[in-house]
Amino acid sequence: MKPDARPLKASILLTGAILFGCAGQATLDIGLNEGRLSPCPSTHNCVVSQGGDERHHIDPIAYDGPKNGAVETIKQVVQGMAGTRIVNQTDHYLHVEFRSKMMGFVDDVEFFFPNTAIIHMRSASRVGYSDFGANRKRLEKIRQLFKSGS
Repeated sequence: MKPDARPLKASILLTGAILFGCAGQATLDIGLNEGRLSPCPSTHNCVVSQGGDERHHIDPIAYDGPKNGAVETIKQVVQGMAGTRIVNQTDHYLHVEFRSKMMGFVDDVEFFFPNTAIIHMRSASRVGYSDFGANRKRLEKIRQLFKSGS
């Protein structure tokens, strides 16, 4: 009796979908809207410093000195991290993609530099429901590196 090849084919298709379909498309809630970063969706894979409930809130980064110095330091920090790509940059906004090494998941990370000595930030996964705290940990790591001047 010949074994059925359908389970093997289904397994191969599922593996391909996981490996090549994990990046997802950039969401429509990227960018500034009336001087604010977008709020987080109800999922557990996003944090934002402007508004949001307790689960999604993260404090902005405070700094001393000129805004352009803060922008350059944030750029140096994120470019020194694995799997990053700067997507969009203006004088007051930075959008960075972080791609995970193993599965290729993409998270969108945004920084807003208003004309005050703070940096608002948002980090959100493109797919899934929970990120096990990865977005919060990433922004806290960026805060730490920014404060140390790296």
